[in-house]
Amino acid sequence: MLEQKIRERRQTLEEFAESAERFARDHGEAGTLGVRHLQRLVSGRGSNGRPLGPVRPATARLLEKMLDANIEELLSPVTSPAAADEPANELRQMLHTSRQVDDQVLNLLREQLATIRRLDRQLGAVMAHEEACLKAAQVSSLLTHSLPGSVREQLAALLSELHTLAGWQALDLGKTNSSWQHYEQAKRAARESRLESYEIHTAAEQAFVLLDIGETKAATELLEVARNRSKAGSPPVLNSWLAAAHGEALAADNQPANSLRAFDTASKLLPVDSINLDGPYVALDSVHLGRWRGHALARFGAPEAIDTLMSALDELDPTFVRAETSLRIDLARAFAAADNREAVKPQVDRASSLAESIGSVRQQRRIAALECG
Repeated sequence: MLEQKIRERRQTLEEFAESAERFARDHGEAGTLGVRHLQRLVSGRGSNGRPLGPVRPATARLLEKMLDANIEELLSPVTSPAAADEPANELRQMLHTSRQVDDQVLNLLREQLATIRRLDRQLGAVMAHEEACLKAAQVSSLLTHSLPGSVREQLAALLSELHTLAGWQALDLGKTNSSWQHYEQAKRAARESRLESYEIHTAAEQAFVLLDIGETKAATELLEVARNRSKAGSPPVLNSWLAAAHGEALAADNQPANSLRAFDTASKLLPVDSINLDGPYVALDSVHLGRWRGHALARFGAPEAIDTLMSALDELDPTFVRAETSLRIDLARAFAAADNREAVKPQVDRASSLAESIGSVRQQRRIAALECG
């Protein structure tokens, strides 16, 4: 503040120091003020570079009388109007940016999500997780600064999908707590979208975190609630996926009969065209459903597990690398149950190679457990 007051008088430091000397003489003040002393007062630092100590009372009184302000105010830093307005300007800029989001921008963001999904399924979470998190942060910022309306709801749905993907990736990387948090954020975003199917889907997928930490009963209950919430008007492929997910949880909870009934229901509900354009992303067709059923059968040690899994492997899209890794682990388990030891090793070796290439900690743990067993 002191330097600003001097500038307002249109004086240099040297000129002000001379004025101070004259003022002191004319008004009988004992204080003195040389140029170097004034420079230290303006900078707030002593000659040794350390912060200034208390100002001598006579000098303080001289400055206060000359500049009509107390010494504390004079030695305080100045907050410029521009700096004071910076937070408001930043908010205005973000609101302006969010207002520019239109259908074209939304479609571009969806295309970017689709690209991240493709990278994830082929190269693994080790390559795509960070990108999913960065995109989620970007969309979250747009959502936070958007006003109520259709665009905000569509951004919320998109954010829910991004966090759901990031949750699945984190689970694959062995980060169960991080995965759980992503699903929590996905559910919050889904509620903002006003599209119940998105909330049902991400809540159901969160059950796989519970399965991974051994909470099989809680997972089956969560999925049962999700199936009950999903209405007839929900996308058919979502209802099929929910039944299959429930079947996997029931298998993990050692309920073979209930598990297979859930898979039968999933098969009946699966539409011929399983591409879902009006709801949450679900990768499910007859091949993936067969793979899931084979996983359950392998858990039970059922003889038909091998044929079911081999059929799925023959038809599986090779870009689904994580899915192939899981399938081969299930095949190894099924061959071991059938006491076909020669067939186990090739499946384990291939699964190990794939799991390492995509950085799948989750599948590597399954392989380690299989080898220990």
